[in-house]
Amino acid sequence: MIHGIVLAAALTLDPHAADRFANLALACVHKEYPNKIGHVLNSDRDVAPPRLLTPAFYGCYDWHSSVHGHWLLARLVRLSPDAPFAAKARAALAESITPEHIAAEVAYLNREGMASFERPYGLAWLLQLSAELREMHDPLYPTIQPLEDAAVARLKTWLPKLTTPIRSGEHSQTAFALGLMLDSRAGGDEFAKLIRERANAFYGRDRNCPLAYEPSGEDFLSPCLAEADLMRRVLPKSEFARWLTKFMPSMTLTPAVVTDPSDPKLAHLDGLNLSRAWMLEGIASGLPANDPRVKTLLAASRAHADAGLKAVTGEHYEGGHWLGSFATYLVTRRGAAQ
Repeated sequence: MIHGIVLAAALTLDPHAADRFANLALACVHKEYPNKIGHVLNSDRDVAPPRLLTPAFYGCYDWHSSVHGHWLLARLVRLSPDAPFAAKARAALAESITPEHIAAEVAYLNREGMASFERPYGLAWLLQLSAELREMHDPLYPTIQPLEDAAVARLKTWLPKLTTPIRSGEHSQTAFALGLMLDSRAGGDEFAKLIRERANAFYGRDRNCPLAYEPSGEDFLSPCLAEADLMRRVLPKSEFARWLTKFMPSMTLTPAVVTDPSDPKLAHLDGLNLSRAWMLEGIASGLPANDPRVKTLLAASRAHADAGLKAVTGEHYEGGHWLGSFATYLVTRRGAAQ
């Protein structure tokens, strides 16, 4: 897409940035503490440290951040296989993704009381990790595949029962997760069909998204932009253009400002700038090339990218354990239309 190339030319993954992002993930994927677990206790026997509960993905503060930290490493190894960090990244992936660890992760996911565990955000990132390994024919993919299968089964059970979408700006949001799931190509045609059906049912009739009400103070995802970025994956360009006119008549956005990057919730807004940047580009890619909104969308994308990337310093663990993944997703254009 010609308008997708415009932003890609400005945002390239230079070796220094790749090294910096990789080292952020390497510093946390096996860092067990501090740790925030989403764990249901059924008895005293369920009290255990994170490394025993989820032995593949116990680092980076929480399970989903550990998963997309591993995704970051796989993504960068795929794109920069000879980079200085590549050997350490491969070793870290191999240390985590073993048959024993993945079997324990599957058992944990299937424990009593865990039906909503990391649903949908963490499970969607898990499908992205497995997709990265599958697409580069990595020998670790067959090892992680049982966990991919368990995640798909969990989501296939849940999505038909979900009667309305979840429109939050945090982990529970459905629009962003559905986009990750669809892009992963996990679960084959049947799962892709289910995702498209649910996307249309959830969002196909939406109008006048209240973009002026965004962001909430702890958002790292935009409810309006994530929905539009999902629907450009589902609708033909001409139909998407018409849908977008009714859904988002105003496109005025300025980057969010983080007043305290050491506060784990306030730091979410740095991630919002990064996710807005890729979503704005994604929305532009779904429009016909001559649509006058493309230029506006790409300019806003660039402004948000500039603001977001400046915040990926690793100075504060509150952001350092996850912002590198969002930055990598943006600059490597993983969410770009295929």
